[in-house]
Amino acid sequence: MYEHEISIRVRYGETDQMGVVYHGNYPQYLELGRVEWLRNLGFSYRDMEIKGCLLMVVSLSLNYKKPAVYDELIFVKTRLKNIPTVRITFDYEIRSASGQLLATAETVLAFTDAKTYKPMRCPNYLLEKLS
Repeated sequence: MYEHEISIRVRYGETDQMGVVYHGNYPQYLELGRVEWLRNLGFSYRDMEIKGCLLMVVSLSLNYKKPAVYDELIFVKTRLKNIPTVRITFDYEIRSASGQLLATAETVLAFTDAKTYKPMRCPNYLLEKLS
């Protein structure tokens, strides 16, 4: 399905005492991947919020393979798993510049009405772009 890749340079503050990326920072890399995936389609999270739709993470799964280190350039590939309904699911691969697999992940997000916080269907403007 639709995929998009971004590069990120690991900052010193993202690493732990051992000099590797602290495990809790990986969800931020995934968020950057999602934001840029959406922007690549011609939308932004902000645009969706203004139109009354929030995307809330309901599930996150991460599998760590090898550590990323300070100043390393990493690549986050974000892939839409299926056409969204009330939920949207993404798969991710995080790789080093040499192509080594560092982590895999999956997130599930729910489309949520910004006023009521109740689930809603994927907005038509996004579905139209995906079809």
